[in-house]
Amino acid sequence: MGTTIQTLFERGQSIWCDNISRGMINTGELKRLIDLGIVGVTSNPTIFMKAITGSTDYDDLLSELIERGGDTMSIYEGLVLPDIADAADILKPVYDRTDGVDGYVSLEVNPKLAYDTEGTVAEARRLHAALNRPNVLIKVPATQEGIPAIETLIGEGISVNVTLIFALSMYEQVMAAYINGLKKFVAGGGDPKKVASVASFFVSRVDGVVDKLLQEKAAAGVDVGNLNGRAAVDNAKLAYARFEEVFGSSAEWKELAAKGARVQRPLWASTSSKNPLYLDTIYVDNLIGEHTVNTLPPATIDATLDHGATEVSVRDGVDESRRLFSALSGIGIDIDAVTDKLRVDGVDAFAKSFDELLANIDQKQATLRAAG
Repeated sequence: MGTTIQTLFERGQSIWCDNISRGMINTGELKRLIDLGIVGVTSNPTIFMKAITGSTDYDDLLSELIERGGDTMSIYEGLVLPDIADAADILKPVYDRTDGVDGYVSLEVNPKLAYDTEGTVAEARRLHAALNRPNVLIKVPATQEGIPAIETLIGEGISVNVTLIFALSMYEQVMAAYINGLKKFVAGGGDPKKVASVASFFVSRVDGVVDKLLQEKAAAGVDVGNLNGRAAVDNAKLAYARFEEVFGSSAEWKELAAKGARVQRPLWASTSSKNPLYLDTIYVDNLIGEHTVNTLPPATIDATLDHGATEVSVRDGVDESRRLFSALSGIGIDIDAVTDKLRVDGVDAFAKSFDELLANIDQKQATLRAAG
């Protein structure tokens, strides 16, 4: 009998680990997770900031890079790119076994480029070429400036993880960018089967904001009923319903699929439960479905292995999900305003982590120079 995560894979859902570090690679932890059924890895600036500043695993390499010279950005990439490359190599057998469906590791473009289309494209091209592995996804945020970058990159055959999606309206643009990019790639003679993409919906953060707004409404005497703890899952369920419409029945997609194109799978991100009142697998159990990815931090992986559900659930109660947002609107909670703010805050948070990491590298450079 397999693990819960292996059972989810049989149901059509791939579980990826939302964490990467040199320690995970060196100790064999990544290989252990793969043996348990994990079939991919994601990273982001916050994850790398915590990994590099929160351990001594990178100190020897950092000292070596500093001695070689170079600016802070080149030192940063000298720390990060080996982790991505090694993780991709460890995951390559998964990529081969699943015929390119899974086995991916993701690397984000510099978050300072989130509102710079040309800068994002140039950075993604450079990182893609530097890593030179088929199972690396370049992460591009779902900003208005990111959308044309995604289309351009897909059109060049560069696989993309579209990150920081909160709003259904933005998700529509993300799917269109993927399909339009594939059309360009195919028109240029490219094989669409060699291109992969996931659309990363951030889940728990929606509850974090909506629940707070509901508390404020309740404190002001508004009857909020049983609306707490539902917005995040319902938002994702509505996204999945739209995914099935676009990639299941549209003539536009069927034409591409006939040529070997892969669907752009919805990926559920930010799936640890931030509220102690909620089950620690709330954002796993309720979003199980075919052609989906759920990327879990280590603690949520452990919880899922221990007591996670395994039955398909992402289609359950979709009509109720639509009613929820009508009810939220009826008491003055604007979900579009919520998701817009979450996107801006998400970009800002990653940029802050990136700055903290670069500042830490600068500080270590100064310390080493002083000691020398």
